[in-house]
Amino acid sequence: MSQFTLHDLDSAPAASKPLLERSQKAYGMIPNLHAVLAESPETLEAYQTLHELFANSSFNAEELTVVWQTINVEHACGYCVPAHAGIAHSMKVDPALTEALRNKQPMPTEKLQVLHNTTLSIVRDRGHISAVEVEAFFAAGYGKQQLLEIVLGLSQKVISNYTNHIAKTPVDKMFEKFAW
Repeated sequence: MSQFTLHDLDSAPAASKPLLERSQKAYGMIPNLHAVLAESPETLEAYQTLHELFANSSFNAEELTVVWQTINVEHACGYCVPAHAGIAHSMKVDPALTEALRNKQPMPTEKLQVLHNTTLSIVRDRGHISAVEVEAFFAAGYGKQQLLEIVLGLSQKVISNYTNHIAKTPVDKMFEKFAW
């Protein structure tokens, strides 16, 4: 059981209240991850900012899903895998892609496979990827911007995945049907 409070607008530290209001407005509810992160206003703000920046990066919905879920699955995050399956569903991403990511199966296209492989390599090797891997990434049609945007997505996911491991954040009701 979590030792962390699932904060709401009444229990959250004062500096977290406007951030939780932003979450409420954006999602129609306060996601449990945000409720936990509210314990540290700075961490909640960092997470929200990184999420917004990554969601507005040059990646399309499928590519965002590949990066997010590759990291979530590699980190074995029982909260983020179902949450991002639900997010992918809302972004009209083919459920076959989400299932392939969740089950560590091949991607439907070579370009997405290269994105998956590159993301996985960055996570596993802590950014030390080979020149061969970088060349394969570029040959697939990606550039330096996208390579750095994987790092941006990883930054977001480290906050959420690690927080969820520490806090044992319960999956939100709306994502339970995507349980992993």
